[in-house]
Amino acid sequence: MPEYFQDKLFGNNCYGCGAWNKKGLQIKSFWENDEAVCIFDPQKHHAAMPPDVMNGGTISTIIDCHCVCSSIADSYRSEGREIGTGDPIWFATGYLKVDFKKPTPIDGKVTVRAKILEKKSKSTLFIAKFFDKNDDLTCQGEVLSVKVSKKWTDPKGFFH
Repeated sequence: MPEYFQDKLFGNNCYGCGAWNKKGLQIKSFWENDEAVCIFDPQKHHAAMPPDVMNGGTISTIIDCHCVCSSIADSYRSEGREIGTGDPIWFATGYLKVDFKKPTPIDGKVTVRAKILEKKSKSTLFIAKFFDKNDDLTCQGEVLSVKVSKKWTDPKGFFH
């Protein structure tokens, strides 16, 4: 069984990727060679209209959170550390672009495969491909993740 990035990001309450958010999507990401992979099993409440396809906002959240967590995991890997050890490393979304190719059926697991397009000292650009249960490409995304300071996790709030 792979080690999931999100399970090592202690205290992450994000709706999409937070293992500590019991009502969130709780996506799970892992490395497979040079790709970051996320497999997600959509439920009926992740539907759009019509009810047999996934909601575009849910798809966008999965792509976004998968790539941001992959940026965090890559940064730890680049420093030769296990995720969650030492000083915390956090990234946030700089921008998200999603191109929907066709509807994604909700009746089976979906897979996101993401690769780094460009890496800088404080940002990582990922390209992500979103596949339905039949491995048909249903959408593609691009996420720029930006490294954020320790204020990001300050209990008083980021804006204080």
